[in-house]
Amino acid sequence: MNILSQEFECKGSEITLYLTNPIQVDILNDFRSELMDHLRKKLNNDFIKLNTQVMEQDDKKMIYTNKEKFKHLADKNKQLKLLQEKLGLDPDL
Repeated sequence: MNILSQEFECKGSEITLYLTNPIQVDILNDFRSELMDHLRKKLNNDFIKLNTQVMEQDDKKMIYTNKEKFKHLADKNKQLKLLQEKLGLDPDL
């Protein structure tokens, strides 16, 4: 499950699971009772509490076109832009 591979934090008997969107909270709630039973048995602790926190995501612009991909890579590596100019390449082709 992708949800169970998310970042988490433990403080005493309290586990906070950091999720990336509210839909993951709904999915987790579908199997929360089974997860809690498993954790309580494996950890031999009946006082475990599971909290969720939805983390804000950066609204990164998705890169779709060849031009956008090239610009993104060129911003990371200035030599790429220089190479494009020397070779006369067009990223749209």
